[in-house]
Amino acid sequence: MNILERINAPTPDFFRRLRNFGLALAAISAAILAAPVVLPIALVTAAGYAAVGGAVISAVSQITTNRETPNP
Repeated sequence: MNILERINAPTPDFFRRLRNFGLALAAISAAILAAPVVLPIALVTAAGYAAVGGAVISAVSQITTNRETPNP
């Protein structure tokens, strides 16, 4: 199964919720990073890490499939 087939395959419910959580986390952290006011450096740093974490969670959850592979 190549990467395009994995992306288009059905995603289990748990990973759909996890993907949506990751997207929301990335969106919230992007809003914090793009804020036009001066924020504490700890908050900006945490938002940067949250953006990366949300993107990784979303990407991994998207390529998880319901299809079972046979054991060799």
